[in-house]
Amino acid sequence: MPSADIDVSADLVRLLLAEQHPDLAHLPVEFMANGWDNVMFRVGNTLLARLPRREPAAALLLNEQRWLPVLASHLQLPIPLPERTGVPAHGYPWSWSIVPYLPGVPATIADRLDLARVAAVLGGFLGSLHTPAPPDAPANPFRGVPLANRAEAFESNLRLATGSFDRDAVVQAWKSALTAPVHPGPPVWLHGDVHPANILVIQGRISGVIDFGDITSGDPASDLSVAWMLLPLPSHAAFRNAYRTARNASSAAPVDDAVWARARGWALNLAIAFLANSADNPQIMNVGRRTLRRLLT
Repeated sequence: MPSADIDVSADLVRLLLAEQHPDLAHLPVEFMANGWDNVMFRVGNTLLARLPRREPAAALLLNEQRWLPVLASHLQLPIPLPERTGVPAHGYPWSWSIVPYLPGVPATIADRLDLARVAAVLGGFLGSLHTPAPPDAPANPFRGVPLANRAEAFESNLRLATGSFDRDAVVQAWKSALTAPVHPGPPVWLHGDVHPANILVIQGRISGVIDFGDITSGDPASDLSVAWMLLPLPSHAAFRNAYRTARNASSAAPVDDAVWARARGWALNLAIAFLANSADNPQIMNVGRRTLRRLLT
């Protein structure tokens, strides 16, 4: 995880609230977690303050503020829709958000999953999200792009990836994925970073999807890679059926076989990236191992 450009404290959050949202200033503020890009603080029992901790994240948070209100009404799961926004003050240089606190634990540490329900709900959620995106949707050079655009990064990560696995089989699977036809368009809305740590679970069922900082548009295959990250192979049929049903309901372009071939390639790309770059994050490292095991089965 990269170091923070700005150290955000609970005292700073209290100052920002007192000045910009004084009706919330009486609520307790408690540090919750550092993400790759943002830091989160509980504000009372029902809210979170979400503040960028690195300069590149500032623009991503503005994308959330701009576009999540547009998307939220037709999505099939709760998301951290910004309820209030904040501006730079007290030496803090970027915009920030107040979002609802969504209960649940990340799927990476959930003690069990209702696999049939999870597959259907997650497939339906992504199908409801993957609607045609406007020309001014946020650009993202890392997700939603043609899989071949990630070839250099894939090769670099493969050299760095740790653990015992069949590297020849990985290379062959990657080459096979690159032969799949590219996404014919139009670009659809994408979460951009829909992996198990961003999926919340209560009592084995999905309760919400978080962290839309990488929201973008493009090929839905990069989002669909989550099937290999989260679900055992026998659950994939239910996931695909729910996805197709939701896409058809939204009148989006039909789902062809090529998108699943590309999604498998994206899952491979991300698994190798996790194995190469998660030495300080055992949850994500384990996601990489499980994903690769499913892909090579």
